[in-house]
Amino acid sequence: MPGNADIGLIGLAVMGQNLVLNMNDHGYKVAVFNRTTSKVDAFLQGPAKGTEVTGMHTLKELVGSLKRPRKVMMMIRAGSSVDDTINELVPLLEKGDIIIDGGNSHFPDSERRFKELKDKGILFIGTGISGGEEGARNGPSIMPGGNPDAWPEVKPIFQAIAAKSEDGEPCCDWVGEGGAGHYVKMVHNGIEYGDMQIICEAYELLSAKLGLDTDELSKVFKEWNKGELNSYLIEITSQIFAYKEKEGNALVESILDVAGQKGTGKWTGISALDMGMPLTLIGEAVFARCLSALKEERIELSKHFDGPGKDFKGDKKQMIEDIKQALYASKIISYVQGFMLMRAAAAEFKWNLNYGSIALMWRGGCIIRSRFLGEIKKAFDKTKDLKSLLLDDFFRGEILKAEQGWRRVVSHAAEFGVPAPCFSTSLSFFDGYRSSRLPANLLQAQRDFFGAHTYERVDQPRGQFFHTNWTGTGGDVSSSTYNA
Repeated sequence: MPGNADIGLIGLAVMGQNLVLNMNDHGYKVAVFNRTTSKVDAFLQGPAKGTEVTGMHTLKELVGSLKRPRKVMMMIRAGSSVDDTINELVPLLEKGDIIIDGGNSHFPDSERRFKELKDKGILFIGTGISGGEEGARNGPSIMPGGNPDAWPEVKPIFQAIAAKSEDGEPCCDWVGEGGAGHYVKMVHNGIEYGDMQIICEAYELLSAKLGLDTDELSKVFKEWNKGELNSYLIEITSQIFAYKEKEGNALVESILDVAGQKGTGKWTGISALDMGMPLTLIGEAVFARCLSALKEERIELSKHFDGPGKDFKGDKKQMIEDIKQALYASKIISYVQGFMLMRAAAAEFKWNLNYGSIALMWRGGCIIRSRFLGEIKKAFDKTKDLKSLLLDDFFRGEILKAEQGWRRVVSHAAEFGVPAPCFSTSLSFFDGYRSSRLPANLLQAQRDFFGAHTYERVDQPRGQFFHTNWTGTGGDVSSSTYNA
């Protein structure tokens, strides 16, 4: 006899619990399971007390409690645990049942699971979920991909519990087959790395060189959040600066300057290298975290190198405005690069990604939610096959308005000896991307000189390759031409 629960959820950590309560709020009956069964009992007697949530102590009981087609969602640690749980579930399920992985799985794993389960008649969804515990409870951004046959079955639940944009649209839509959902979530997290790092670079310049204390910083970020930089991360940054410990000092100043990471930013950078996409800002954001982790080495080097030691002596108000513009321009570049990468991945994996829909999914509930994601959606609604956000009138105009302040900030940072890797690399990317000619002609000449790697000519059609015997002793045999 089939059960009457609409969906089963495995994994009662913070995200899992809050998603269950969110589903319950929207009228869905949820059955839950956790390997440590005492967590099931504690949840039912605590946060879920008085709800329609039911608890199970075995996977067999969980599956037996579900309506057909059965929908089982995993909110567990990515990696082998997901495979182990799937292997236990499959014998308990029937053809047409659905397994959902809502963790931060790497997209190749989701691609593999989609194919393996499809061969067994089980429908797989790998979905990115963003918004942290608050988002899970009140409305996250949800990015589902996998087997499209499963989407009509889970769509009502996912879109009901998802965050809503200002116009009421759910921040959840179908992304694409295979690992597409987790890929888009990976890029989201990479952009999140970049957003957080450029905010930190603004903080360092404002505090270390302009001398703003935490109260002043809180006010600056609060003001910035009213304009084009309006976003969740700018909002919480203002709140962080305002938070005081019992002694009256700002808590942020007592936190050790060593950043952690869980791998999604690194995965984004690796994928960019595999795709040949210049995701320079996210790459630098990942490396900035790696550099921060070398705390003891940094302390040792600080004893030997003082840096320029220059103080800012110009117009403070103008400099604050310039930093705002550098932050805004760098943020635009981060999204330019992120959408370039998704376009390359869509071509590589044959995904039909809807970029305007992705921007909508990120407008609410998730960590990178911000006002200007609405402009990204407009850009792709206007030009579906838009090659670059910088070709859109809005973003081209915003970059041009911010450009001079952005350049001044990068220049000042170098002059002051203040590290600003993401401000700098985003400007370098922009200057390279807008250049019709780069010095790569010399690079190709060097490659051909020492390795006979060939080159193309400006006076010949693309795709014709030439080799020169530069020294007269190297011979005329060339290497085969390819890009790795």
